[in-house]
Amino acid sequence: MASPLSSGQSAGRSTFPACGTTRRALLKTAGKATAILAAAALSLTACSTGTGASAPGAAASQSASSQFPVTIKHAFGQTTIKTQPQRVVTVSWVNDDVAIALGVVPVGVPKNDWGGNGKGSTPWKDAALETLGAGFGTDKAPVQFSEADGINFTEIAKLNPDVILGAYSGLSEEDYQKLSQIAPMVAYPELAYGTSWQESTSIIGKALGKQTEAAKLISDTEATIRDKVAGYPQIQGKSYIYGNLEPAKGDGVNVYTANDNRPRFLSAIGMKLAPVVEEKSKGSKEFFLPWSAEKANELESDIFVTWVPDTKATEAIKADPLLGQIPAIKSGALVADSDNTLTLSISASSPLSLPWSLDTFLPQLGKAADAVK
Repeated sequence: MASPLSSGQSAGRSTFPACGTTRRALLKTAGKATAILAAAALSLTACSTGTGASAPGAAASQSASSQFPVTIKHAFGQTTIKTQPQRVVTVSWVNDDVAIALGVVPVGVPKNDWGGNGKGSTPWKDAALETLGAGFGTDKAPVQFSEADGINFTEIAKLNPDVILGAYSGLSEEDYQKLSQIAPMVAYPELAYGTSWQESTSIIGKALGKQTEAAKLISDTEATIRDKVAGYPQIQGKSYIYGNLEPAKGDGVNVYTANDNRPRFLSAIGMKLAPVVEEKSKGSKEFFLPWSAEKANELESDIFVTWVPDTKATEAIKADPLLGQIPAIKSGALVADSDNTLTLSISASSPLSLPWSLDTFLPQLGKAADAVK
């Protein structure tokens, strides 16, 4: 069973399922920096007079234009955007969702190599793009590029962007510096893959001259979540652990900290991160904690949530002599989902993905909460 560690780093060969090879690759230092930058420079020269499809509705209103220049602080310093961007490119996940939700169609976006559909996209992104008249397969659709082997500097440069969005990402400082030579680069504010969807939305709204729209998008999305969650009162106050379980490996237990968007989402809807994880998370800048399988019985919580590749893996977890001793699993309060797209929608959460996920994910949590004695 492939191990879905997650939010931006890898331990051994384990990687986050919702990010797969892309998150792992994003954290690698580029091995051929000189060649990449040379190619990027050539691409910029070739594209400097290119037309490229502009995003529908990208023309700045007078009020939006008056917000510029704007300066955005981030983990690598600060970036100033002098005028409202017309050609937007995104890296990693979430950033494209937010831009599209704000009515801006990027000229380039990464493919969803993990958890995506046949278009290298997602159901929520497809629906939003179609509403904007820019669905994949149409002339106005964003160009897609793969990040399976790391950030695609050359393809990004070819798109001649005037801003690159990575408010939610795992950029290294070297990645940031190279992207900044192509266009103003908006990096994450503090922790790699640690930006909440609300903060990503606020940052991107500022970068695009859509701060008012971003504030409303956050408010509307939170209201949608509240309305949906109200139908599952049994989950309120229940303690949880969100982790990764691999019965085939002796070290196959990892639990996600409060820095990760999965626990962050469960806490936001009224559940409580288990004290055993809360205590171990204090002061940590990591998105997960390795946990000895021999101490799996100490992972005390009402509900345990994990990703699995298939139903066979769920049965293997329950039957495992060590993992089966996790209290929530013993009580029947295990949420083990094998839908990669659903996992992506929660882990790389955005104003588009979360509303899409609720009708499937909340019933699973409700059923587990019903099993709590």
